[in-house]
Amino acid sequence: MSILIKKPGILTTVQDGGRFGYRELGVNPSGPMDGFAARIANLLLGNANNSAVIKPLFPAVEIEFLSDTQFAICGAEFGACLDGKQIRNWTSHNAVEGQTLSFHRPERGSRGYVAIVGGIGSERWLDSSSSTQVAAGERFAIGRSLVQLNELSLSPWMLPRYGRFPTVRVTRGPEFELLDEAAVNHFLSENYTISNGSNRMGARLEGSPISCEGIGEMPSSAVTFGTIQLLPSGMPVVLMADHQTTGGYPRIATVAVVDLPLLGQLSAGDGVSFKLIEMSEAMELLQQREKDIEQLKCGVSIFGRTVNAK
Repeated sequence: MSILIKKPGILTTVQDGGRFGYRELGVNPSGPMDGFAARIANLLLGNANNSAVIKPLFPAVEIEFLSDTQFAICGAEFGACLDGKQIRNWTSHNAVEGQTLSFHRPERGSRGYVAIVGGIGSERWLDSSSSTQVAAGERFAIGRSLVQLNELSLSPWMLPRYGRFPTVRVTRGPEFELLDEAAVNHFLSENYTISNGSNRMGARLEGSPISCEGIGEMPSSAVTFGTIQLLPSGMPVVLMADHQTTGGYPRIATVAVVDLPLLGQLSAGDGVSFKLIEMSEAMELLQQREKDIEQLKCGVSIFGRTVNAK
C-alpha cells in the first residue's frame, strides 16, 4: 500500500511530531510549523498524534493513491480536489486506487497538512521523519488501509483564527524586565511585517525598532518554538519550528502555545501584532484546547467507525 508523488510542488516535506531528547546535542525538535493542523489531520483518521504527514506549500504537491485508503487535509486552504472535484478542508475523505489529490489555488494560510490513515512511511533520523523532502516519482508506504464509514469534519468553533494580520498573544519572557515602559508599549503597539529573510528557523519582523539602549547580548540560554528575541538592531525575531536550541539575545516574550498556528501560517509580507497576557491565562487557553481535542477524539471514536478494506 502506497502513494505516488506525481508532482512534488515547492518545498514539500514529510513532517511528524518532531525529534525529542537531543537538545543537549544541539539538535532541535523540528516538526510542523502548524502543529495543531497536523495533529487534527491525524486525529480525524484515528492516527497517533506524531504520525507522519505531508506538508504542501503552494504551488502544491500532486499525490496519486495507489490503493484504497482515507486521508484528511487540514491547515492552509489551497483549493483541494480529488480527481478534479473540490473537497473540503479540515475533513477526512475516502480515496480509491488510482485517484489523484491536487491543489489549485491559494485561498488562506501558507502550509497545508495531508494525513493518511495509518501514517506515512518515510526514512527516519533520530527517531523522526521531520523535514524529509519529497521528489517527483517517489513512493511512500502507507499504513494498513481502512475505509472510514463517515466523513468527519472539524467543528467550525475549533478552527484556528488564521489571517494575514493576526494579533498573537504572548507572555513575558525571561528578559522582559530589561525593557522600560516605553519599549514595552512600542513592542505591543507596533504593527510588524514578516520579512523576506524569514524561514523555518525564525520569523524576522520589520517595523520601527525598539529602543534597546543598554540591552546587549547575553550568555546563550535555552530557547523554544515561540521565543521572541530582541536583536541588537531593535527588531524582534520569533523563533519557529527549526529554531536553534540556545540563543544569546534577550528573550523578551514567548508566544502562547495556542497562537503558534497563527504564526505558522504566515508568509513574507504578512503582518502581526502582539498582545501581552499572563502565564495563567496562556495555560488556561491551552488546557481548554486540550479539553476540546479530547472531546473531538471521543467524537471520532463514536462516529468514525472503521471496517477492514479489501
